[in-house]
Amino acid sequence: MRPPRGRGFGRGGRGDGGGRSGGGGRGFGRGGDSGGRGGRGRGGGRTPRGRGGGRGGGRGGMKGGSKVVVVPHKHNGVFIAKAKEDALCTKNMVPGESVYGEKRISVQNEDGTKVEYRVWNPFRSKLAAAVLGGVDNIWIAPGTRVLYLGAASGTTVSHVSDIVGPTGLVYAVEFSHRSGRDLVNMAKKRTNVIPIIEDARHPARYRMLVGMVDVIFSDVAQPDQGL
Repeated sequence: MRPPRGRGFGRGGRGDGGGRSGGGGRGFGRGGDSGGRGGRGRGGGRTPRGRGGGRGGGRGGMKGGSKVVVVPHKHNGVFIAKAKEDALCTKNMVPGESVYGEKRISVQNEDGTKVEYRVWNPFRSKLAAAVLGGVDNIWIAPGTRVLYLGAASGTTVSHVSDIVGPTGLVYAVEFSHRSGRDLVNMAKKRTNVIPIIEDARHPARYRMLVGMVDVIFSDVAQPDQGL
């Protein structure tokens, strides 16, 4: 007499997004002396691949580890993240926070501590473009006191804040009240940034707010600058 046929149940395939596909397949196999397991069924369709990574201070960010190596740039306080595509970056003074939706890179040191870096986009910062272009000296380094004229919403100022670090200081002057609101909000989490909402072309109006500085960086648009 032939042994009874065993019935096995295969698991459905997993989708790309990590979730189980809808409905596992059912397989049939011939049972052995002990009523062996049935064959594996064919899984259902794949789930759609999800797109992750948020902007701003959310959960988005690149994972470093062994895939990303961060090395110092020739300019003190600036770094290069070496991966599939190299990227200019600065050490994030406020870990876990982005300023303008830039990517963040978390790297684990040999002692187990983690350091976070922010990618510095040269298409949104003249200073970053100058660094990539091979400028000899930016005169901005850890501990430097900087007067930044034409700070706008604080994109480049935030990276200057990273470079000078907690021992440095950035006086950020911006005339536009709309951009100034973003600048002030950024400065709330960066204690080394002092926002000044005033016309940078008239230093007498804000000179009492600014102490001695080491560097003056001007990014002020002039009506006749294209002439």
